[in-house]
Parts: sequence; C-alpha cells; structure tokens
Amino acid sequence: MSDTDALFQELSDAVVEMDEVRAGELAQRAVAEGVDAYTAIDRGLVHGMMRASQLFEEEDYFIPELLLCSDAMYAGLAILQPHLRRDEHSQKPKVVIGVVEGDTHDIGKNLVKIMLDASGFEVIDLGRDIPPQAFVDAAVAAEARIVALSTLMTTTMEGMAEVVRLLESAGLRDRFKVMVGGGPISQAFATRIGADGYSANAAEAVRLAKRLVATSSSDAA
Repeated sequence: MSDTDALFQELSDAVVEMDEVRAGELAQRAVAEGVDAYTAIDRGLVHGMMRASQLFEEEDYFIPELLLCSDAMYAGLAILQPHLRRDEHSQKPKVVIGVVEGDTHDIGKNLVKIMLDASGFEVIDLGRDIPPQAFVDAAVAAEARIVALSTLMTTTMEGMAEVVRLLESAGLRDRFKVMVGGGPISQAFATRIGADGYSANAAEAVRLAKRLVATSSSDAA
C-alpha cells in the first residue's frame, strides 16, 4: 500500500471511528502533501461514510453513531473542499431532494444529502413535508439533473407517484431523472410509478445518482 493509499484509509477510519479531530488533522496532512482534494474526499471521507452507512444497515451502528461519523466527515470536508479544482466546483450535477408531503422523517434524507454532497453533487435540500408541485418547481428553477424523493410512511408513498405524474403532464419528464427511497419503498414500487431508480440506503443512492447522471449525459449526446 502506498503512502497516499494509507492516508485515504486513515481518513476513512477516522470517519468510521467518529474521530472529528483526527479527520481534520488527516485532511490538513493531505493538503500539505499535495494530495488531490477530490480523491481524498472520495476515497477517504466518502468511503468512510459509506462504511458507516453499511454498519447502520447491519444495525451495528445507530443514528447517534451515524451522526458522529458525519461530523467527522464534515470536519475533513471543511478543510479539503476549498482545495478542489475550479472545474470540480463548476460542473457539479444538481440534485433536488426532499421528503414528500405528509412525512416529517428526514434522517435518511439527510444522510443521502451528506453523501451526495461529499460525492461531488450540488444538493438543493427542500426539507420535509414537501408538496409534489414544489419538487417540480424547484427542479425547473435549479435546472437540476435529478429529483430525489424520500418517505418512511406508506401513507405518503403516492406523493412520489404524483411528482412523476406532474412532470409528465407538464412535458418535463425527459428533463429529470427521478430516484426514490425510504423504508417502505421497493424497486417494484419505483418501477410502478415510473421512477428511474430506487436505492435501499445512502451508499447505494450515491451509486444510483452517478449512474443516472452518466445515463442522462449519454442520452444527451
């Protein structure tokens, strides 16, 4: 393992170990050694947060641990983000994200937001209890690439379907990729409502978003 690879591993470990001070120190070291900031974020901090997300899915970590991991990740991000190359700032694909109307549970949404932000997306967070039309309006205003919808309640799932219907009725469906997630959501539901993808957790949401952006770019070409 090279010294740089070892540094990335240490950054990842600092996030998993909820060590905010250590994450900041390692980020400073990466800057001092001229390590590419985006790679340090991706292979270090984001990698660690994905590991923490997996531990959460396996019920080894719970919400308090996950939030402490995110604090450690943000400590590193605060140091590394100013050193991203200009093109990395200007070409971020935009994602509009929120919890659908009738639901105020936003911990899962917040984790996906953290992961997307750290993975190079510009995230427009609408918050929770968001009416379907507000998602459409925000996506149009921001010229977003993706609309990400979350809910933890079966009673509000149809709000996701309504977002897709509104996009279709306005002739806007081809402009945006729609991804859905949350406790009661499944791939079968995503397929039924015409969404472009479903993710079961935050780490998969990042992978899905990257695939959707790549697909929309190739379609445009």
